[in-house]
Amino acid sequence: MSSSDGKTITVIGSGLIGRSWAMVFISGGYRVKIYDNQPGHAARAIQEVRKQLEDLQEECMLRGDRSASEQLALLSSHNDLCQALEGAFFVQECVFEEIEAKRSVFQVVESHVGEGVILSSSTSCLLPSNIFSQVQNRKRCIISHPVNPPYYVRLVELVPHPETLAGVMDTTHALMTAVGQAPVRLKKEIDGFALNRVQYAIIAESWRLVKDGVISVKDIDLVMSEGLGMRYAFIGPMETMHLNAPEGLEDYLQRYREGMKRVLNTFGPVPEFSGEAAERINKEMCELIPADQQPLSARRERRDQLLMGLAKLKK
Repeated sequence: MSSSDGKTITVIGSGLIGRSWAMVFISGGYRVKIYDNQPGHAARAIQEVRKQLEDLQEECMLRGDRSASEQLALLSSHNDLCQALEGAFFVQECVFEEIEAKRSVFQVVESHVGEGVILSSSTSCLLPSNIFSQVQNRKRCIISHPVNPPYYVRLVELVPHPETLAGVMDTTHALMTAVGQAPVRLKKEIDGFALNRVQYAIIAESWRLVKDGVISVKDIDLVMSEGLGMRYAFIGPMETMHLNAPEGLEDYLQRYREGMKRVLNTFGPVPEFSGEAAERINKEMCELIPADQQPLSARRERRDQLLMGLAKLKK
């Protein structure tokens, strides 16, 4: 899509997720207006985006078919919400994860845009029926939940409000695909959406195994990074089952369903994630990676570099 098509997206909130969305959208050739109610924050966000795009270009990891300077030309910062919303067909909200803050954003935004403009939230855990409860026309509301960092991890969970029109889901899915993300459609809202429900199941059992003295923090992380994660970077759990028996999924279930049920029945209750166990697990984690700015920043940088390499490999 060329920017001459006049497709404009407004990003509300200039923090990490807002900046990441802006980078994703301009990589696909969309004009992006970034707004923040804190004076000067949106302008500072553009400087941060400029630095990141230039670094990505140097590393040959810039997304899209435009140069860093061409992409930056599509990005503008605004302190005035009316001005930021003018001409937008899609609004991506990225304010902090507090329901009243998000509700008030959508209430104000709705009064400044036409009926056909899609209102999308980046929330990771709030339900559409709660976030959009004060919007008059909820048919054009949707959640587009990215995974951090969105520039390297392409998944976007699309979660409809009970009143969301099918066309709004289709348009959002097409937009996310056009800018190089990997959207998935949830057919209805559910607490935690899909990604966090699966993630929390993994975290809970990993926590129980460490808490019960079965395995160390270091080794349970290796179970994922050197085991399950190796294949899950390319195929999911359903395809894994399908490929892991000579005649596919039905064969896999015949062979392993009883064993799976036996093991699943030994899973303990939901952990409290607090108290003595939490102190012990935190101490073990901090012995591996101290909870200080320098080592944490270094590991985050390593994570992002490896994710970049993986994203390149997956192309």
